[in-house]
Amino acid sequence: MAQIFHRGANNIAKASIAVAIVLAGVAGYAYTQIARSSYLTNQYLERQQPVQFSHKHHTGDDGIDCRYCHTSVETAASAGMPSTQTCMNCHSQIWSDSPYLEPVRASFRDNKPIEWERVHDLPEYAYFNHSIHIAKGVGCASCHGDIANMPSVYQENTLQMEWCLACHRDPAPNIRPKSEIYNTSWDKNEITPAQQTEVDAKIKTLRSKELLTSCSICHR
Repeated sequence: MAQIFHRGANNIAKASIAVAIVLAGVAGYAYTQIARSSYLTNQYLERQQPVQFSHKHHTGDDGIDCRYCHTSVETAASAGMPSTQTCMNCHSQIWSDSPYLEPVRASFRDNKPIEWERVHDLPEYAYFNHSIHIAKGVGCASCHGDIANMPSVYQENTLQMEWCLACHRDPAPNIRPKSEIYNTSWDKNEITPAQQTEVDAKIKTLRSKELLTSCSICHR
């Protein structure tokens, strides 16, 4: 019977398999890079807000404590967003006639909340509790970055599962003394012996890596 395929077909087949493997590897690598890119994670993306609130001005320059606005951060899963009344506690006296703050005054006058653009937005299937992280000594900066020096808030980290797991596998580097939890520019290299003792005691109370990386911790 006559030969159907040319003798070189075997070489072509082998080359095709090799090319397919290389292309699959390149495609897989490209996918992992795109999945981690700011294009999909929104990392470093500054969102336009109804009022461009500056954390650098309020927290970094004026020294307003995070908890003044985010009142439930120590007691609830959500850190809480401040009501317009909180804003007006100061701005009824400071910059009270500024056109820039008219949306704030209108919100207070009409009893209608300002619709802020959410910056850190986890998927609905991911459970995150601010209060337990604060109680264990995780500082704001571990997730939000040095937000006290951000004129416009952006997402410092990817918020992807692998990023969360990296901390849950080894949370010790993110544990702080209680006095520094809200200090977003704190340098852990400046920790005092007393603070180190406090941190070491907190680390001993942490759950095991196996429990902290259990699916049910975040997916409930």
